[in-house]
Amino acid sequence: MNYIFHIIIIINIYIILTVSTNLLVGMANLISLAQAAFYGFGAYLGVLALMILKLPMIPTIFFVMFFTALLSLIIAFPSLRLKGDYFILATLGFQLIVFTVLYNWISVTRGPYGIPGIPAPKLIGIIPVSGIIPFLVLSSILAGFVIFIFYKLVHSPFGRVLKGLRDDEIAVKSLGRNVTNYKILTFAISSAFIGIAGFIYASYVTYIDPTSFNLDEAIFILAAVLIGGTGNIKGPVVGAIFVVILPELLRFVGFPSSIAANLRQIVYGLALIILMRYRPQGIAGEYKLQ
Repeated sequence: MNYIFHIIIIINIYIILTVSTNLLVGMANLISLAQAAFYGFGAYLGVLALMILKLPMIPTIFFVMFFTALLSLIIAFPSLRLKGDYFILATLGFQLIVFTVLYNWISVTRGPYGIPGIPAPKLIGIIPVSGIIPFLVLSSILAGFVIFIFYKLVHSPFGRVLKGLRDDEIAVKSLGRNVTNYKILTFAISSAFIGIAGFIYASYVTYIDPTSFNLDEAIFILAAVLIGGTGNIKGPVVGAIFVVILPELLRFVGFPSSIAANLRQIVYGLALIILMRYRPQGIAGEYKLQ
């Protein structure tokens, strides 16, 4: 049963990641490869808040969200003036820079040695959230909260502007909207909620190192969004469930672990190729990326 609970917790973490990424990819049509960088920011900022600042859980979440959003402006301001492939390359460069910093700034991040013994977050500073059942409840509440927030956001006037921006940026400009400001705000909101996933992941596994937040992870998150589908909330949720459950199903096929790991990548690649050919909006999405 603990195994099933563990899978649900990981699914909840990836739901937060994919739903947050979908705001940028599926609503604003901005393909980013920097998700793992903000995922890592959230994890390391959460460790800072828990181990050094000794903050309770809820202030830690707001601390992580605020500073992850603030850090996202480093890439947002210069990069969002770029379009198409140039924007993707800018986010790719940022992802590689962040990974290099996390890996080599040993005095702060401990680099490849990682940070072990991350304490459990404390609710209202008293009740520690430790053990698989409390994390199951916590991750489920946060995943549900993120789904609710982004559902309301997508169906708000702000979300309608993003849809217009996605479909016809020139038309939105003609209506007097500041397109760059909307993109920057979208990038900051997406990054802030991705940071929550990093905090939950770090406090759950009690150990982090830079390899958990590398380019492979960024591509994996983006693949989950594309496989599930973009343009609505249902698609990213389906994508998160698909990419987490698939490798677990392969465990029961009987392949050796070395083969299963490579087979997982092959299956993900085939799924993307087939979907882009026959259903470019993804399993449950409603928008075809241009």
